[in-house]
Amino acid sequence: METEILGILSGIGHLPVDVAKSAKERGCRIVAIGVVPDIDPELPEVADVYYDIHIGKIGKIISTLKKNNVKIVTMIGKVTKEILYKKGAIIPDMRAIKILSSVPDRKDDTIMNAIVAELQSEDIFVMDQTYLIKPLMPGPGVLTKRQPTPEELADMDFGYKMAKEIGRLDIGQTVVVKNMAVMAVEAIEGTDACILRGGKLGKDAVVAKTAKPAQDDRFDVPGVGTKTIQSMIESGCKALVIEAGHTLLTEREAVIKLADEHGITIVSK
Repeated sequence: METEILGILSGIGHLPVDVAKSAKERGCRIVAIGVVPDIDPELPEVADVYYDIHIGKIGKIISTLKKNNVKIVTMIGKVTKEILYKKGAIIPDMRAIKILSSVPDRKDDTIMNAIVAELQSEDIFVMDQTYLIKPLMPGPGVLTKRQPTPEELADMDFGYKMAKEIGRLDIGQTVVVKNMAVMAVEAIEGTDACILRGGKLGKDAVVAKTAKPAQDDRFDVPGVGTKTIQSMIESGCKALVIEAGHTLLTEREAVIKLADEHGITIVSK
């Protein structure tokens, strides 16, 4: 990185903390903004400056970044788009209203590209989410103690193809499958809700999560963490396949330990 100041627009999860720590190791000053509730409590401790500003307040987010001389930002962490539809969940400012009224649809990539364009119109560059945390992306192989069964491998291949297809349509990144049938497809509700719904329909189901074929690495790079495994445990899913080299695995040791304790196999394909 050629900057001494990095802005982090943070969603839920531990990835923003991973990014902040990596940037600080490189000597960067961190200006973090939590854009949704329930941000990892470690982020304000790691950041040099921290703010809570809802994602709907685009104008305030931009003015805060500029006040802190931020020229480069990364958008990292889970921000489910359902907040756009829940009554009273978001009161957008005029800048957010302008963005939403200018887009032809409300697909994930459409909205995120519009936000990126708005930031860059203020000379704030949005960088690749993975630039500072590429070591968190596993290569090919079985990551857990338990090897997948032949039936699970067949479902993994099938689910991988289905996940790629919904990604091509910009619907989501995750599917739950069982016996070569789709139990659930991720949409606006997010990965965990998809797993909970699909796992309850298919005993010992398989979860597949991949990058979109036209994945923009500035936002929404697929990620897996302990919450993913907890959702699998709760719904009875027994296998997970992720895309090797394109999926962020945060808290890797904790994820694998939890999966091993519950007989879940994880394959990076």
